Amino acid sequence: MRTGRKLLLLFVIAMLMLASCSRSGGPAAPADDELTVSAAISLKDAFDEIGGLYTQKTGRKIVFNYGASGVLQKQIASGAPIDVFASAGDKQMNELSANGLILESTRRDFAGNRLVLIVPRNSQFDLSRFEDLGNEQINKIAVANPATVPAGQYTNELFAKKGLIESLRSKLILAENVRQVLDYVIRDEVDAGIVYQTDAKAAGDSVRVCAFSTADDHDPIRYPIAVVAGSGSAGTAADFVEVVSSPEGRNILQKYGFDGPPKN
Repeated sequence: MRTGRKLLLLFVIAMLMLASCSRSGGPAAPADDELTVSAAISLKDAFDEIGGLYTQKTGRKIVFNYGASGVLQKQIASGAPIDVFASAGDKQMNELSANGLILESTRRDFAGNRLVLIVPRNSQFDLSRFEDLGNEQINKIAVANPATVPAGQYTNELFAKKGLIESLRSKLILAENVRQVLDYVIRDEVDAGIVYQTDAKAAGDSVRVCAFSTADDHDPIRYPIAVVAGSGSAGTAADFVEVVSSPEGRNILQKYGFDGPPKN
């Protein structure tokens, strides 16, 4: 008899637990509890903090996938399960848009940036302009690969505007992304490098900043963000876009050295 009562009690408990899981969504709807965000690696520090803010507000976790914007674009075009894309340039977002791979209604520009010329902390080179990279003593210049990285594309534009492309071609060391450029400079493996001002800020006194680009040197550096069309959690993904664009999100971006989005 006791055994019968015990089995009945266990059955009732199991049914209550099952009902509880059904009401809460439980493991049956993991997409509502977790988002995957692909973002340009220059956003890493700021987005890590913004992700914490989003989780605090919503209780949902974020998995970040950082890398070169062009590489992330190709992953999305190949069907990678990404919910949100944040690019360091318009080109990658525009190409996804042209193929119907983002939700246009969610797209917005949320930040801007500038290029800076940096050298290792203890460098003996006295550089004050990008044109100084043509000096004979400068042999290795790290830049982001323009084939996949917006920073590299902006750098190419800057070199073209200043007539430096041919004179610097043999000196260039191509990196997979701006953080790799930064690492080369910090480790004193190159004479100089070109990164975003936000990367130089993150490096602190590990590097010296020698020059800043101006609005005339290249196209505006614009960071767009949008929900990916194939997202299974478009509503919650749009919530992340809203947090990035919110006053709190903008304050975090500013703390890490980002400018407001370019007007033009």
